[in-house]
Amino acid sequence: MEQVKRVVFDEERCKGCELCTTVCPKNIVKMADRINSHGYHPAEVAAQEECISCGLCAMICPDVVIRVYRPE
Repeated sequence: MEQVKRVVFDEERCKGCELCTTVCPKNIVKMADRINSHGYHPAEVAAQEECISCGLCAMICPDVVIRVYRPE
C-alpha cells in the first residue's frame, strides 16, 4: 500500500492560535469557517494535494495537534 503525503489536524484540540498559518511555505494552512466544540476556528489544510509535508506547521504548534505523514 502506497503511503501518501498528508497533514492531519486534530481539530477538536486546536485553539486557533494561527501560528501554523504563518510558517506554511505553500500558504495552504488556513483557519476553518466552522467552529469546534470549544468555540475555536480550527486550522486546516485548504489544498492537501499541494502539501509537501515539510512539517513546519507541526513543529510550531504549541498544542501538538498536527500530524505529518510522509512516504518512506
